[in-house]
Amino acid sequence: MSREILLLVDALAREKNVARDVVFGALEMALASATKKRIHDEADVWVVIDRNTGEYDSFRRWEVVDDADYVNEYLHVPLSEARKDDENVEVGDFLEEALEPIDFGRIGAQAAKQVILQRIRDAEREQILSDFLERKEHIVSGAIKRMDRGNAIVEAGKIEAMLPRDQMIPRENLRVGDRIKAYLLRIDRNARGPQIILSRTAPELIIRLFELEVPEIEEGLMELKACSRDPGLRAKIAVKSNDPRIDPIGTCVGMRGTRVTAVRNEIAGESVDIVLWSSDPAQYVINALAPADVSSIVVDEEKHVMDVVVDEENLAIAIGKGGQNVRLASELTGWTINLMTQEESEKRLEAESAVTRILFMEKLDIDEELANLLIEEGFSTLEEIAYVPLAEMLEIEGLDELAVNELRERARNVLLTEAIATEEQLNDVEEDLLALEGMDKNLAAQLAASGVKTRDDLAELALDELVEITGMDAEKAGVMILKAREHWFE
Repeated sequence: MSREILLLVDALAREKNVARDVVFGALEMALASATKKRIHDEADVWVVIDRNTGEYDSFRRWEVVDDADYVNEYLHVPLSEARKDDENVEVGDFLEEALEPIDFGRIGAQAAKQVILQRIRDAEREQILSDFLERKEHIVSGAIKRMDRGNAIVEAGKIEAMLPRDQMIPRENLRVGDRIKAYLLRIDRNARGPQIILSRTAPELIIRLFELEVPEIEEGLMELKACSRDPGLRAKIAVKSNDPRIDPIGTCVGMRGTRVTAVRNEIAGESVDIVLWSSDPAQYVINALAPADVSSIVVDEEKHVMDVVVDEENLAIAIGKGGQNVRLASELTGWTINLMTQEESEKRLEAESAVTRILFMEKLDIDEELANLLIEEGFSTLEEIAYVPLAEMLEIEGLDELAVNELRERARNVLLTEAIATEEQLNDVEEDLLALEGMDKNLAAQLAASGVKTRDDLAELALDELVEITGMDAEKAGVMILKAREHWFE
C-alpha cells in the first residue's frame, strides 16, 4: 500500500509539474476527509504521510475548554474531564489520540480524487502564475477565449486572465478570438485560484506600449514621466529626454508617425498627445494645455493651484470638448488648473485686491493710498508685511525706515492678538474635530466661533452652511462634511 502511494505521488508530480510535497499535502487532506466521515464532519482530524516510505498515520485531537464553555463534544473536552487523565492539563491545551489508518483502497474514491485533483490544479495554477510574474511582464498579450457576464476571459499561453467589463475601452467591440494587449492590473487571490485581472483603460497601458515601441526608453536615453487618459478618446503622455541630442517628442512619434500609430492601433484608435515634461511646474502645465496658447499663469504652491489666462480664441481649445483637455492636463501634471480669459483674470484680481485693501486698512489702520501701494508691491497678507526682510520693504518708494518699522510692528501685533484668540477658541474644540483629515487650527477656530466644536457638529452642517462659515469652495466643503460623517457608517 505504501509503495502505491509513492508511485502515485511521483506520477502526479511529473504529470502536473508540481512539487511532490504538494501532492503529498493533497493526499493527506483526502485521507483526513475520508477519516472524518467515519467519525463526524466536525472532528479535528489530520493525516501525516512519511515522504520516504509512504506509510501514514492518522490522528484526532480535542481542545481543552473550561467546563462552562463546553458545547461541542467533537472538538472540545471539558477541563474537569481532561484532568482525570492528566492533572497538569490547562485550558487551551490539546489532547491527541492516534487513529487506526483507514484502508486507502476503500476510501470514498471519488471524493478523495476530487480533493487531490483540486489541490493539484490550484498548485499548478500558482506555479504557472509564479513563472509568469518572475518574468516581470506588465503587458499581457492573448486571445479572447470566451465572454463571461460581460467580462472577457483572455488566454495567454498557459494562463487565463480576466478583462472585466469596467476595464474595457468604451465603445470597443471585443469578440471571441480577438487578439489584444492589456495591462496587468492586479492578482486577485480571493477568487477560486489566483486570478490575473487585466485593464485596457489604465494609463500604465499606454506607458508600457510606448516602452515596447520606443527602444530609446529601455536604453535610458529618455523617460515617460506620466500619462492621463480619457479611454477610447484621448490621452496625454509626458516625455523627458536624458540625452540633449534626442528630441523626445519626435522619438515617440517615430518616422512618419509609425510609433505613435502602432500604439494607437492597440488602444482602439485613441488619440495621444505627446507633451514635453518640465521640472518647472508652470512650464509643464503650459506644455500640457497644448494646443492652446497660454497668455499668463499664476502659481499658488500652497493650494497646488494654477490660474491660467488664455485669450478668447484659445479658451475653447484649452478647455476641450466636455472639459477634456484641461482635465487631462490637470491629471497629467497633478495641479488643479483654473482657466480664465484676460477679462475674467482682471476682475478676479480686482476682487482679491479689494479684499486685501480692506484687510490692510482695517487691521493696520492705514489709508487707502498706502494700502494700494502695498498691494502694488505684491503684498497680500499680514504675515508678509510682518516678516518680509526689512531691506526688501525699504525698497518701496515713499516709505522710510520709521514707517516700515511701524507697519511691521502693527502687523505683528495683529497676528499675535489673532493667535491668542484662536488658541482661546480651540479650548472648547473637541479632539475628534481637530484630528479630522484636512482640519487645521485656523479652520477649527473659525468653526468654533460659529458654535461648531465637535466632529458631529460639523457632520450635521449643510454644504452651504460650511461654505458660508469658512469661505472655502463647495467641493472642498463637501469632502470635509463626508469625512466628518464617515464614522456614522462604520
